[in-house]
Amino acid sequence: MKIDFKKGDGLIPVIIQNDKTLQVLMLGYMNEDAYQKTKAEQKVTLYSRSKNRLWTKGEESGNFLFVSEIKIDCDNDTLLIKANPIGPTCHLGTVSCFADNTDKGFVYQLESIVNQRIDEDDKSSYTNKLFRKGINKVAQKVGEEAVELVIESKDSNDDLFLNEAADLLYHYLILLKAKDYRFQDVEAVLKTRMR
Repeated sequence: MKIDFKKGDGLIPVIIQNDKTLQVLMLGYMNEDAYQKTKAEQKVTLYSRSKNRLWTKGEESGNFLFVSEIKIDCDNDTLLIKANPIGPTCHLGTVSCFADNTDKGFVYQLESIVNQRIDEDDKSSYTNKLFRKGINKVAQKVGEEAVELVIESKDSNDDLFLNEAADLLYHYLILLKAKDYRFQDVEAVLKTRMR
C-alpha cells in the first residue's frame, strides 16, 4: 500500500467504520508515524491536530478501536479502517461521532452476540444450549419459526407477525453458525442476483 502523505502536508484523512455493523464511527487524520503504529499494534492511532502529537484512540478512556482491515482510496490519499470498537467511539459517549446507535447493521451486531455466546460456551444462554443440541434441532427450530410466521402473516395482528419474523431471523442466525457460515455469505449470494 503506497500512501500519498504529501498531498495533505503530511496528513491524510482516515474514516473509521465498525467492522460488524458498517456504521461510520469517526473521522481522523494520520501522518506516516500514526499509520505505522496502527499497523504494528493493530489499534487505531491518529495524529491529533489539537494535541500536536500521536494519539491512540482509547489511550485515556480504554475505548480502543482494534483494526480488522485497512483500505486505501483510488487516489492513495485517504484510508478506510474497519475496526472493532471497545465501548463508545465518540468523546460524548455515543457509539459514533456522527450519531448514536443505528438500525443499519443491527443484524451483524446480533450475529456477533449469537456467535459470542456459542464460542464462549455460555452455559446459561438459550442460544448456546440450542446450538449444542446439534444441526437437526437447530434446523427444526427454524422450521417451526417459519411455520409460525406464515400462520401469523395470514392474520392481522402486526405485533405477533413482527415477533415471529424476529424469532425466525434470530434462529436463522444460529443455523448459519451451525453450518459455519455468516450472514455476509448470504448477502454475497443476494448481491450476485442483483440486476
